[in-house]
Amino acid sequence: MQLATYQFDGRRFVGLVSDDRQSVTALDLPQNVAATGVLAVIELLAQGEALPPASGPALPLASVRIEAPLPKPRRNLWCVGRNYHAHAKELQTSVFKDNDANPESWPIVFTKVPECVVGPTDDITLPGAAISEQIDYEAELAVVIGKGGKNISRANAMEHVFGYTVVNDITARDVQMRHQQWDMGKSFDTFCPMGPWIVTADQLDGTSTRVRCWVNGELRQEGPTENLIFDIPTLIETISRGITLYPGDVIATGTPAGVGMGMKPPRFLSAGDVVRIEVDGIGAIENRFA
Repeated sequence: MQLATYQFDGRRFVGLVSDDRQSVTALDLPQNVAATGVLAVIELLAQGEALPPASGPALPLASVRIEAPLPKPRRNLWCVGRNYHAHAKELQTSVFKDNDANPESWPIVFTKVPECVVGPTDDITLPGAAISEQIDYEAELAVVIGKGGKNISRANAMEHVFGYTVVNDITARDVQMRHQQWDMGKSFDTFCPMGPWIVTADQLDGTSTRVRCWVNGELRQEGPTENLIFDIPTLIETISRGITLYPGDVIATGTPAGVGMGMKPPRFLSAGDVVRIEVDGIGAIENRFA
């Protein structure tokens, strides 16, 4: 199934998106519960509850405002750097120059604050030249945890996956390099557009799909998730070592080659640029930089 968070008539709803992605039907959730978006459904199912029944007629998607499926995640998003070989190579003399020369040693893991999440078509706010002049895009498949746990084994990791969504791990490269710890350069307001919905794991195999990114209509990134250096089970095993994962946690799995910083010369984003990211089997997000 495909679960979306959306606004209609001034209220937030969680609903099922039709197979043809033309309409959405609300689930019967109290308004205060629906306020957390799809997280409410993930938590209900994790507790052994049934999926809430549909309530009301199907609405055309064009008549509602699709939000991020998790409008404000319960805590920071887990993110993985240097997880495609070609991306590791394109930034080997900049972002990754101080990391282990062997990209297969350990995953690089950092976080983004929940407040940076915005919807799949929302504008992205450039912070201004006094703060950063090197704003970059990173197209990524994101894993959404459905069953919590700690010290999860690689063999059992996929049992903990609820589904998948799309994110753009937008980055202020100069801030990222200046502070070395990446969280600040990754966490500016609006720097994590997400959506357009969550596709559940019974409908999509995240280990075998394709991530693409266009900037102003130009294809910049394209990579199959089969090319991940650290696959999804390994990421879940690694991040859960000594750390409890909860239903609704998000793991962004890394970006393919083709980021702006990796070009010669680098090509960073400016006001008016439009970035579209699509993952096969999920859909696309498209955001304008303002």
